[in-house]
Amino acid sequence: MEFTLRALVTELHGILFGTFFLLAIYGLLIELYRTFFVKQPAMLTDKGQGIQNLYLIWMAVLGWAAVFSGAYIVYPWYRAVPPAGINIHAAGATNLLAYPRYFLLSSVTTAEWHNLGMEWKEHIAFIAVIAATMLAYVLIEYGHSIYQHPQVRTAVVVFASVAFISAGIAGLFGAMINKEAPVQGGTTIHLMGAAK
Repeated sequence: MEFTLRALVTELHGILFGTFFLLAIYGLLIELYRTFFVKQPAMLTDKGQGIQNLYLIWMAVLGWAAVFSGAYIVYPWYRAVPPAGINIHAAGATNLLAYPRYFLLSSVTTAEWHNLGMEWKEHIAFIAVIAATMLAYVLIEYGHSIYQHPQVRTAVVVFASVAFISAGIAGLFGAMINKEAPVQGGTTIHLMGAAK
């Protein structure tokens, strides 16, 4: 059993950081939505407020970890330019597998994964994490008092929804693009079995 370093970093970006960020936003969204249906919101103890603040901080940290690892580590590997001499116009050329962007663009059937999917993914992910960071700040700074202001609470729920939908779109496009043209290369890591 083996994998490459680039594949491992890509999986950490998507599965660890991205998925946990999406789950954290979902949990926050459900909790915020629930507050519309309670007569008297429960007051948290100081310890409970500290745990909630820690949750919000880690949610934002996971989001930024997903965005930065994607934008500054995985994305340059995805956009790697093949050396001169490789025909980048050959439809579905297997010699382009190490160059995911060019592999996708080499065929009419896969080109839209880059043209639509990756172009959307690289921009919409930032929207999700900026909205989540704003949510964390507002909820830590104003805490329980947002329940006394229905407009603020509604705005917070709207931003949580935008963050969740944006992260979901980025994650879906990322998973589908990685399935079609995975980022590979780098050092090979062997977990089980003998290296050949």
